[in-house]
Amino acid sequence: MRILPLALIAVLAACEPVVEQAPVDAPRVQQQQATPKLSTRAALANFNRAKARVEPVAEQVCRQRAPNLNCDFRIIIDERSGQGINAYQTLDRSGRPIIGFTVPLIADARNQDEIAFVMAHEAAHHIQGHIARQQQNATVGAIVFGQLAGALGAPNSIDTAQQIGATVGARTYSKEFELEADALGTRIAAASGYDPLKGAQFFFRIPDPGNRFLGTHPANADRLRTVERVAAGL
Repeated sequence: MRILPLALIAVLAACEPVVEQAPVDAPRVQQQQATPKLSTRAALANFNRAKARVEPVAEQVCRQRAPNLNCDFRIIIDERSGQGINAYQTLDRSGRPIIGFTVPLIADARNQDEIAFVMAHEAAHHIQGHIARQQQNATVGAIVFGQLAGALGAPNSIDTAQQIGATVGARTYSKEFELEADALGTRIAAASGYDPLKGAQFFFRIPDPGNRFLGTHPANADRLRTVERVAAGL
């Protein structure tokens, strides 16, 4: 979704039943019949139940795949006002991984599967080291663009060039990071006892970013295909 000062904000996903006449390269899932929003009490109950099941699985997968990382996840509700539908992964000052859910996202989720999928997706960002990799890409981009500005004889523009380079560098592989998190998140959600295809229904209620140049998220169709592919192999 967006990048926090020290973090890679990640996002969501969605999918379902087979469409027999769909094109070969199109996702085989389609949107379920619209379901109404839950009450506040039911939505919070779903969040707490999903948290209780996903957190230990995510920590176990983290210890197996990234034993050098801090795998003590802290999953929180971000109650700051004015927040949109969003979830993110960041680190606190001690390096502990934080997964944040805004209140609008919890309210918009229709079931535990959707909450669990988003939670697993955000945990996957940490396990796969996306924050560090993104920061490294930003540093490389800043250096390259700064050197280019200097070589072109524009010393007054070096700071601006470095800022642009950092942005370009940070976004260069962000779509790949999202698909990687969708893939591992599918495995974590399934191992937690949830249906990732049902959880990925969340994709149908968020704007499709398409395939914009330097966009931070891949098209929803690409994300659906990733969830389908991984789920089919489980």
